[in-house]
Amino acid sequence: MSDIRISSPETAPSLLTPQPQARRALCFSILCFAWCFAIWCLYAALGLELAARLQLSATDYGLLLSSPVLTGALLRFPAGILAEKISPRTLWFWLMLLLVPALLLLPYAQSLLTLVLLGLWLGLAGVAFTLGIAYVSAFYPPAQQGTIMGLFGVGNAGAALSLLLVPLLNQLSLPLGVGALYALLTALLAVLFVLFAPAMPQSAHITAVRAQPNKHSPFWQRSKQLFTDARLWRFSLYYYFVFGSFLALLLWLPLYYMQAYQLSAADAMAFTLFFVTTSSMVRALGGWLADRYGGRAVNWSVFWICLICLFILSYPPTSLVIHGIKKEVVLEININLWLFTALIFVIGIAQGLGRASVFRTIYDYYPNQLGAAGGMVAAIGALGGCTLPLLFGLSQDLLGIHTACFMLLYGVLAFCMILMFFANQREQYQRELAAARAHNFLLEDGSD
Repeated sequence: MSDIRISSPETAPSLLTPQPQARRALCFSILCFAWCFAIWCLYAALGLELAARLQLSATDYGLLLSSPVLTGALLRFPAGILAEKISPRTLWFWLMLLLVPALLLLPYAQSLLTLVLLGLWLGLAGVAFTLGIAYVSAFYPPAQQGTIMGLFGVGNAGAALSLLLVPLLNQLSLPLGVGALYALLTALLAVLFVLFAPAMPQSAHITAVRAQPNKHSPFWQRSKQLFTDARLWRFSLYYYFVFGSFLALLLWLPLYYMQAYQLSAADAMAFTLFFVTTSSMVRALGGWLADRYGGRAVNWSVFWICLICLFILSYPPTSLVIHGIKKEVVLEININLWLFTALIFVIGIAQGLGRASVFRTIYDYYPNQLGAAGGMVAAIGALGGCTLPLLFGLSQDLLGIHTACFMLLYGVLAFCMILMFFANQREQYQRELAAARAHNFLLEDGSD
């Protein structure tokens, strides 16, 4: 369990083949991440019942859903820094043990305040993504990082576990309750992980150690270096949309289906389950596409697809009266349930592809700082899952329109695309300038 990350100069990582026991590490990582994600999204499955029992407004409901996401988002960056000093395998084991008391206390939370406070505790489960990326990427060569990160990201389907398990457990009316059963399974999985998941390969970090003379510099100094990197902020904004909006939608969709289409809670959960599962499963494909065609090309395609779908979804149900010569013509503009579900399905698929491609791009630029850089991007992306449900609730309460959430997402995505366009233009200009200087078409600054 206490496998501190140290490297020996006599060993060198393989650049072409995975490390020994790589598949076992990947399988246990996916399993544990899926379960931690199920805990992180537990309020999505419990939310409808809690909202009805406590008579929550849309804003209160958004606050309830956002509470677990907040701590999971804020702690991802420091967890990434810590994972470069202590084995993420060890950190992950203790993380799962810390979740057990919170799950045991869940049945005793009977007010919005206590549920929010407990949600902040359960939000620790969101840190599992940063630890898992740092752990599993050490076993694979650079050429396979996109595919491996995509496979690991399939653990997002853990949200579907809660959407399936919670209604089933409530129907069975088991004496232990949802919280106690989740606590039992979490403790069991933590023990299996520490016993059977392989230790970090020492040779996997020799390149990072040599390339990072400041690896053991103070936390504030390393944080400052990353926080002043404009490119990393840009990647974070991309992830804010492809992951943050995915997380926000899986939390918000059950209520949306019930309010906008008058579905039952069971049917709303089923449609949300379809969205979550399909979006999570294609993440591996997104990693493969990013390895083959580049993360930037995949991101740009994803953004255009989502922009078109969000434009259609943003239009509220409308009755348009045309005053004709002899009679009035009434036009009804409305997105029915099946068209809405199809558009959400397309958005989910695109977001799944984009989540993997963003992290493939991060690995290309920060291969020796994947824990810290990935932690920062993951943290800001997860903040989307915290801030967007709150903004969904506020916009719905203020505008009185169900589709206000999609109007908001459309604006966020448009800003991402504008930023990406100008950033790409700037990078292309810098490449052409460097090529011109290399061929003496331009003189270096200060030369005669």
